[in-house]
Amino acid sequence: MKLTRYVSEYEQFLNRYKDEHPGVEAEQRRGWKIWWDHRQDLDAVDRQRRDTVQTKPYYYS
Repeated sequence: MKLTRYVSEYEQFLNRYKDEHPGVEAEQRRGWKIWWDHRQDLDAVDRQRRDTVQTKPYYYS
């Protein structure tokens, strides 16, 4: 007896969407690389951290 795995409506929708739009995952990976997978300039990050002015807890006082 072969057991079938439960597939929610949401997962069915996503699977159908990916079948109908085959380039969507590649486009997501491309966007991820543009925004997140890049080298950090640690000197610039440190400079920004030092130059930041702390905001007041209550902004309008």
